[in-house]
Amino acid sequence: MIQVEAIPVLGPVSLARPSNAPPAFHLLAKPTGAACNLDCAYCFFLDKEAFYPGSAFRMSDEMLDNYIRQLIESHTVDQVTIAWQGGEPTLMGLDFYRRAMALAEKYRRPGMTFLHTMQTNGTLIDDEWASFFKEHNFLIGLSLDGPRELHDVYRVDKGGRPTFDRVMRGLRHLQAHGVEYNLLTTVNHVNGDYPLEVYRFLRDEAGTDWMQFIPVVERINDDGLTLYQRGTAVSDRSVGAEQFGRFLSVIFDEWVSRDVGRIFVQTFEASLRNWMGMASSGMCVFNETCGTGLAIEHNGDIYTCDHFVEPDYLLGNIDKSHMIELVASERQVKFGRDKLDTLPAYCRTCDVRFACHGECPKNRFLMTPDGEPGLNYLCAGFKAFFHHVDFPMKIMAGLIQRDRDPREVMLIMKQAFAGASRNEPCPCGSGRKFKLCHGRPAPIPGAQRLPSPQSRSAVNRNMKS
Repeated sequence: MIQVEAIPVLGPVSLARPSNAPPAFHLLAKPTGAACNLDCAYCFFLDKEAFYPGSAFRMSDEMLDNYIRQLIESHTVDQVTIAWQGGEPTLMGLDFYRRAMALAEKYRRPGMTFLHTMQTNGTLIDDEWASFFKEHNFLIGLSLDGPRELHDVYRVDKGGRPTFDRVMRGLRHLQAHGVEYNLLTTVNHVNGDYPLEVYRFLRDEAGTDWMQFIPVVERINDDGLTLYQRGTAVSDRSVGAEQFGRFLSVIFDEWVSRDVGRIFVQTFEASLRNWMGMASSGMCVFNETCGTGLAIEHNGDIYTCDHFVEPDYLLGNIDKSHMIELVASERQVKFGRDKLDTLPAYCRTCDVRFACHGECPKNRFLMTPDGEPGLNYLCAGFKAFFHHVDFPMKIMAGLIQRDRDPREVMLIMKQAFAGASRNEPCPCGSGRKFKLCHGRPAPIPGAQRLPSPQSRSAVNRNMKS
């Protein structure tokens, strides 16, 4: 039985707060549900509209009020993250978010601050949107899959037209207004072959200093659809496991040779935290357990996770149960604990388990070599990546723990590999020859031709579910 304690909230009522409720959590609000102005071929969320037949996919003003109030009531910390996603959240229009800002102030407790965030495709961002984001100190996540030839393979609008120019226009509006932002790149089977082209474009041409690389793993259900996290087959759009490991490793080598402290890559930052033995990596996929990153639909339905918006993972609706009761429910606690409790023995004895912890449960649908279920689809790639970065990660962790600048790793790595012979053991201690490890030549940008517009349209047409 979960014990509860009463804590005062705004107004004359008291909230029965479960004793096991977390002081803070992350809730992705989807005010437009699955509605979007784009038709990205690999999007796992567009099909979710099937769960709400006949819906207009717009959060009502009454639900907005209820959502903001309960979110604030559910937190006992001084900073609350108010996060918007979709579908495409900008379809709600600016007035909706102006009302959200007013409601946040209405229910704000003394001393409380907000971190406003939005994940968007960026195509609708203009000066007015950018000015609003700046005024309210939003952190914007903008989806961009690399240079034009790679971005437009899958990220098209409802008419199948490319979106690169519109996204870049939105990005430039954010930059012109000084809005804090990061770029989210989904790594698929096409751009996964062009790591340096992607990284250098984001760094040098897009002009960002913060990147997220999210692997596309699109599971095919028994009926051939991708509506549920079921099945062991993946679409042709999905990045390969070894392909994703190479993608991260090649970018890491570029980063660790010249960009440490200047460019921030989420996967690298989270990995370093795990090498340092910190309590949290900052990325739920690399933490031992999960369960504090949930999603709320436009009608108030709360799901265990953004990747599990499907009936089996529906916790309830905030019109019928208070949000904190759902967040602290036994079902949600079990969902978070299952990430650890269902980890196969093969993973428990892995030498890089501390860095991975089995990654995201949505990707754990293969069999281990000894026949146990629950192996991550990306295991081979992550294992190769973590082994590849072990040496420099240990150096950076040691520097930080001795209160030294982690940027020193760039010089240390250069000195460590200076004069190493191709056929000698790599100085990193991996046991592999230098030419097969850190002496492996990086791909030359442009050596492999980027997809042509004709091949882009053909790929998108043939692979669209």
